[in-house]
Amino acid sequence: MKNRTELVRTKIDRGILQITIHRPEKKNALTLAMYTALTTALDEAEMNTAIRVILLCGAEGCFTSGNDLNDFATHPPQGEESPVFHFLRAISQANKPIIAMVSGAAVGIGTTMLLHCDLVYADQTANFQLPFVPLGLCPEAASSYLLPKLVGFLRASEILLLGECINAEKAELLGLVNQVFPKDKLRQHVMDKALRLAKQPPASVRLTKSLLRESQAQQVAEVMSKEGALFLQQLAKPEAQEAIKAFTEKRPADFSRFS
Repeated sequence: MKNRTELVRTKIDRGILQITIHRPEKKNALTLAMYTALTTALDEAEMNTAIRVILLCGAEGCFTSGNDLNDFATHPPQGEESPVFHFLRAISQANKPIIAMVSGAAVGIGTTMLLHCDLVYADQTANFQLPFVPLGLCPEAASSYLLPKLVGFLRASEILLLGECINAEKAELLGLVNQVFPKDKLRQHVMDKALRLAKQPPASVRLTKSLLRESQAQQVAEVMSKEGALFLQQLAKPEAQEAIKAFTEKRPADFSRFS
């Protein structure tokens, strides 16, 4: 499997496709090209019978800090065919099991993509944040539907409305991750889980995943589409422009003039 960009690296080992977000100098922030590479890797995994399990991780102690806001502001998504939406559809509709290995920051889509993974493991440095409201945006990846189902309405409201950071211990208590390991033990534990899963009967694994997700698949697709349209609307509004400008200028955003 050829890499589409050096910023997203792939490796197959013993039936496990490891997809690594590799942009450590930018805390693995995601660009349009990286979303395309991630989607391509997921699509190829579906077609490659040698791949039993997909493992998502980030380079050098960080999962991903989310969208690269400079790239996002310069090349905003234009519609449902934008690379970010292709990626979200690919990860939400994948037939093969996806394991996420989270260390350090998982911001924005770095957290919402986890809602579409089948197993999520983290180390003690992991932290999760959904800062859509502080950025003048709205939830994406069907997180407004999936997060309340996972953690309850009140906790989901707190996470989404306030955009506060969640540490690894709280994430485990909330059920955002399966288990938290010491930093130096995370990879070994995750590889043990991935290898165990890769040795299971593949058709049975795929069928079980399908049954687990079948009841909510249509709702997820519909909510994801609605969120995407609203996200694009919000992105064009002054509130989001102020938030992004404030971020790039390294100052607090001022929403006092908005109603």
